[in-house]
Amino acid sequence: MRKDDSVTVQASTFPPATHAACVPRIRLFAERVLVTRTDGLSQQIDERLAPLIALDFEYAGTRVRASDPRRRVFQAWTGELAAIDRDDASETRVRRLIERLGAVDLGCMDSVAPPDGCEADYVVHVDADEHAFCAFTARALAEWHALGWRVEVDPAYPFRVVEEQPPWFASLEPAEGRTDWFGLELGIEIDGVRVDLLPVLVELIERLDGGLQGLATSCRSTWALRVSETHHVTISLEKLRVLSRVVSELYQGDHGCVRTFPELRGAPLVALDDVFRSEGTDLRWTDRTGLVDRTRSRVTPQAQPDLPSGLQATLRPYQSEGVAFLQRLRAEGGGGVLADEMGLGKTLQTIAHVAIEHVQGRLDVPALVVAPTSVAPNWAREIARFAPTLRVVVLHGPERHSRWRDVPAAHVVITTYPILVRDEERFARQRFHLVALDEAQNVKNARSLARRAVERIEAGHRLCLTGTPVENHLGELWSLFDWLAPGLLGNELGFRRFWRQPIEGQGDGERLAALREVVAPHVLRRLKKDVARELPPKTELAVPVELGGEQRELYEAIRVAAHADVRKAIRSKGLAASTVTILDALTKLRQTCCDPRLIATDAARPVRESAKFETLMTLVREQLAAGHRILVFSQFTSMLALIAEGLGKQGIGYVILTGATRERQRVVDAFEEGKADVFLISLKAGGTGLNLTSADTVVHYDPWWNPAAQAQATDRAYRIGQKRPVFVHNLYVAGSVEERVLELQQRKKWLANALLGDGGGPTAWNEPEIDALFAPLEG
Repeated sequence: MRKDDSVTVQASTFPPATHAACVPRIRLFAERVLVTRTDGLSQQIDERLAPLIALDFEYAGTRVRASDPRRRVFQAWTGELAAIDRDDASETRVRRLIERLGAVDLGCMDSVAPPDGCEADYVVHVDADEHAFCAFTARALAEWHALGWRVEVDPAYPFRVVEEQPPWFASLEPAEGRTDWFGLELGIEIDGVRVDLLPVLVELIERLDGGLQGLATSCRSTWALRVSETHHVTISLEKLRVLSRVVSELYQGDHGCVRTFPELRGAPLVALDDVFRSEGTDLRWTDRTGLVDRTRSRVTPQAQPDLPSGLQATLRPYQSEGVAFLQRLRAEGGGGVLADEMGLGKTLQTIAHVAIEHVQGRLDVPALVVAPTSVAPNWAREIARFAPTLRVVVLHGPERHSRWRDVPAAHVVITTYPILVRDEERFARQRFHLVALDEAQNVKNARSLARRAVERIEAGHRLCLTGTPVENHLGELWSLFDWLAPGLLGNELGFRRFWRQPIEGQGDGERLAALREVVAPHVLRRLKKDVARELPPKTELAVPVELGGEQRELYEAIRVAAHADVRKAIRSKGLAASTVTILDALTKLRQTCCDPRLIATDAARPVRESAKFETLMTLVREQLAAGHRILVFSQFTSMLALIAEGLGKQGIGYVILTGATRERQRVVDAFEEGKADVFLISLKAGGTGLNLTSADTVVHYDPWWNPAAQAQATDRAYRIGQKRPVFVHNLYVAGSVEERVLELQQRKKWLANALLGDGGGPTAWNEPEIDALFAPLEG
């Protein structure tokens, strides 16, 4: 007797052992296993579905379990019982190949317990998910079949992968009763049967840790989407990202409701089409209304429109692109935001757009422009300047009621936000071709009276003009778009949950990129640095400011008194001998334009509002936010002191240079070294002898008599060594003595040399010109 691997046999019973080929036989199935996890002294037992492997070896038609301890296989051989030695080396190689793919021998794992009676030898990735299980299955089956192994897959095994990539389809159909809303089916076709994968994608997004951000940070290159109880289709990470964003952006978190979306949200469909094309995968569209083509046209640069011959302006290329953008919005019947940085000509682009509408016969009812009170008169002047054929009605002031009778025949109606609120019912009864909200941040509060009044206006399309569509938070963007394109960003609660909280609260970059894509077709934003190729190295920008309220009344009171004093001096002494009186009177008016605090009179003391001061503060904030560095010039050192005080209150760093500055170079060095981004300079102290090429923005707070002096000041930044385009903002009070001086300079080029001498003031004006300088404010 001898013992052979725990089986006792009679040695003389069997013939000598022979050899046969070792053929692996694998059965792949899935069962729920118990997984024990130990944490210190505590244990947790979880149940989960996992792939299992039963491994047999076949020798000359006889199968033996991999776990069978016997080293010989016995078989009837030519009528006799024969012994076959097992091939230990081959079996070991098979085991190593299985384990290399991620399977673990259950005999070595005390923490995993299969069900009673289960004949599994291996468990696969017990801590993995279905994507890893599918990846294992696809790789393992391909490798095992290539090796000639005999593989059996349980019919109920749930982690199989469709071997050949099936064709994809996308079907768009108008929603019932809503031609501007659509339903989407998106999926694959297997053996002629369409499988909609939208429910699978929705489930994935809702289960995914971190949502879209989780996909963005994933290291997995392929994912598996379930297409049946047993099969999955593999998909690349990039394609899955796009598919998930399509679902998220179209439905914006409302996955549980009926899956329809407004046409305005169609931008993700273009990204979907593009990613399939880039991977060379066929995506078969059913899109009988042409939604994808229409959506693509929104994100494709538009051909520049033909401008009316009556438009008295030459548009820069970027401005023509802006007009094309406005024309596209009108053609689509949608709304949008012209969000160019201050000074790039949003007003002119809008006027050109309205002029095209007029010439092409679409302006059958007026266009409405709503603007801040201080800006409204400038619209009337700019329209008269650039498009004089347009009939304009201004609804402002106590006489506005009588002007309503002229509205039906007008091309453009101009009003202000306060008047819009006050006359809300009347505006609600009038239909308009378009509504343009200038400085549209005035309606960023969705619950304000102005916003409510604007919502009631009936118009063909809607337009916002603002350089700051978002000042404080994304809720302001929602407020604008809830008026411009209702439904694009959903309701306020949904927007907060799906967009605002992930972006502002969690820093979700994927969600932020997705929001940009959603609003991109409806927003045109250009910064000065973005259009530098089309702009000359130095661009002069006129920035008109409107006086209002007590400041306007103060200006008029000083103007009337000063004009009387000047006429009296001229009558008594003659024009040439009245220069001092004229300059003194004009200086008081110019100081009133700058800030009433510069006027040392009892009448000026209670006046606290300053339109130009507020305009400067807004301009400075916008320029700093856009990464610009600023020089601010004024001939009044007392004005610079007020500006310095205002900057300090807002926490904006500055340096200042006046004739009283002792360590001049130290101040200059501080600015050039970046210790402050705003440099306040008196025109006389800083007009020459400085190199400040780190600045790219110049602001002339008050126009100087001698334009050459202003040009010299500008050249502190615009000189050799400047790497960026320089933009010069010339602030002036519209309709005031400041604007009339500028007009005189334009009308008489010789004024700079002949009448505006080095002394800084007029030396040879005639009486009609003096009277023009002291004329009442317009508007």
